[in-house]
Amino acid sequence: MFNRIPSIRPETPFTSIREIVKAVIILKRLCAFLLIVLVAACTGPASDAFRFGLAGAPANLDPRFATDATSARINRLLYDRLVDFNDTFEPVPALADWEQLSPTHYRFHLKTNEHPFHDGTMLTAHDVKATYDFILNADNASPHRASLTVINRIAVPNETSLDFFLHYPEPLFPGYLVIGIVPAHLIAANHPLHERPIGSGPFSFLARPDETRLHLLRIRDQRRFEFITVPDPTVRALKLMAGEIDMLQNDLPPELIGYLENDSRLKVLRTSGTNFSYLGFSFDDAVTRQAYVRRAIAHAINRREIIQYVLDGAARPAQSLLPPEHWAGAQDLDPITYDPEKARTLLHQAGYSRDDPVRIVYKTSSDPFRIRLATILQHQLKSVGIDVDLRSYDWGTFYGDIKAGRFQMYSLAWVGIHTPDIFDYVFHSRSIPPNGANRGRFRSTQADAFIDRARAAPNLETKQESYLQLQHHLADALPYVPLWYEDHIFIARREIEGFTMARDGNYDGLTHVRRSPPDAL
Repeated sequence: MFNRIPSIRPETPFTSIREIVKAVIILKRLCAFLLIVLVAACTGPASDAFRFGLAGAPANLDPRFATDATSARINRLLYDRLVDFNDTFEPVPALADWEQLSPTHYRFHLKTNEHPFHDGTMLTAHDVKATYDFILNADNASPHRASLTVINRIAVPNETSLDFFLHYPEPLFPGYLVIGIVPAHLIAANHPLHERPIGSGPFSFLARPDETRLHLLRIRDQRRFEFITVPDPTVRALKLMAGEIDMLQNDLPPELIGYLENDSRLKVLRTSGTNFSYLGFSFDDAVTRQAYVRRAIAHAINRREIIQYVLDGAARPAQSLLPPEHWAGAQDLDPITYDPEKARTLLHQAGYSRDDPVRIVYKTSSDPFRIRLATILQHQLKSVGIDVDLRSYDWGTFYGDIKAGRFQMYSLAWVGIHTPDIFDYVFHSRSIPPNGANRGRFRSTQADAFIDRARAAPNLETKQESYLQLQHHLADALPYVPLWYEDHIFIARREIEGFTMARDGNYDGLTHVRRSPPDAL
């Protein structure tokens, strides 16, 4: 059921992150040698398709149900949405622009004759209404329903306009309408969109031969794209070097990225990201619900050393779920300092000692790099008097446990966050599963009040102030211990050009990617 990771004992030879990294260098060199030997024996198959390597397959190609990052990124290629976001995460028109006719009435105007569905039918306001009516119907169990309950009803005055009437004023409402639009006639026919997706996006579905391969067609030039799932990062890097895939993004350990950067056949692009890595805790557990314990854990972690020596500098410390450049992000939060002595003092105040230490079960995925990170955290926590029982699981089992609340402490990342209503979904007491993602069962009347005040605020200025106050409260309460925002890293064959990177890690750059002719290299 799970792989048990042996605890790092006090007599471990590792005295710092630097020492751990020295040990990793030996493995890195061995890995590099094996890569050279294996790649030398491989030749990439000829293919006119662009091949994109994935660490995990998309779980659902129906945007009404998809929640994982890979599905969201691929569904952006298959389906258009009413609204998108700019670089500061403010809503901007996509399929439609809008006007606010009253505090609770928004009218959207579709861009006409621009977005036919892939089956040839035209996208109209009726399709938009059918998509959101389906999600709002509780019987359909869409995971997106909770974030859209502000909608009272939807009306369609004509083919290119629709009206959203809200239960209460919500200045941020346009930013809620980012779900891909699906054809109304296929909703009525119960068409299996996950198996045969039909949208109006820049790519159309061709085939899914098996769970590891997905074939799409770029409509503007009829170029074929293959998304190939290769869970093991070393194998994925090998396939890139051998020409069996053309490009990949993220999900590689730093030592592999460093090695690939020195390969003249490849190119590496980097951009700062917004994916928020954190430690989560159960507030139903007698140990991890103690504020002293969570604060001690926060001060026991040397984020900057981990970022420098383990993540190879490809991250920045995080203080809040929203990055500081977000329009609602808090830029004045005090950084969490690395202070092991303070951590020991907090544990002593909580009643723990060397003879009676804190004992915590820490769950993570079975990805080798995530296990390495977890092992380093285990070592750092051990040094202040916290015994960590580290357990790794395959992704399905691990994520199932987190969603079900079966944990004391775990590490995960929030991916693709755009709007501050994520605070309601993650931290409000009403969002305890199955009503949201408050998986740790965090309950704070003060946090609830800030969130409710923000949601009811009549304008963006008042809303922003409430969210800033909330983030300061969460920095004190620590339902999560923030770790870092990881960079996005795109690696491709040298002939691949035109890919532009996004802060949220989406795959929109594939719309413009091209392959240079051999004589141009």
